[in-house]
Amino acid sequence: MPHFEPVRVRGSGRRLRRLLRHRRRAVAAGLAVTAAALVAAGPREAADGARGHPAQAQGPARPHAITARVSAPVRIADAATVRLLRPGDRVDVIAAEGNGPGGDAEVVARGARVTEVPEPLDTAGESGALVVLSVPRPTAARLAGASATARLAVTLC
Repeated sequence: MPHFEPVRVRGSGRRLRRLLRHRRRAVAAGLAVTAAALVAAGPREAADGARGHPAQAQGPARPHAITARVSAPVRIADAATVRLLRPGDRVDVIAAEGNGPGGDAEVVARGARVTEVPEPLDTAGESGALVVLSVPRPTAARLAGASATARLAVTLC
C-alpha cells in the first residue's frame, strides 16, 4: 500500500475554536438537537394517531360521577315562594327543623338550578308546592333525606 499524506480540511480548526469560545450557543444547540432526537425516537402508542393525545378508540370519556346532574323533585313548604320561581333560576334550599324561631336550619343545596315548576294540584291536606331542581347526585340524596324530616324553604341566589 502506498504512503499517503494525511487529509486535512482547511478552516475546521477555526470553527472548533470559535465554537468553544461560544459555549452557551453550543450548549443550546446541543440541547435542541437532543430534544429533537428524543421527540423523533419517542414511543408511539398508536401508529395513525398524533403523539401526546389519547386514542379515541374506546369512545368519548365518561364524565366524572360526582359532576353528573340529576333532576330532583322537592316539596317546598311555602307555596307562595314557589310561584316566584321560574325555570333557570338559581336557589339555595334550606331545611328547617322545628316550627318555632329557635329551630335549627341547615343549607342542604347551594346554587341548585330550577328546571321546572309544575302547576299546583288542588288536593286538600297537602301543604307547600313542588319544584324540580337540577343538582349533583349526592345533593339529590341529601334533599330527599331532608324533605323526610324537615320543612324545606328556598332563597333566590
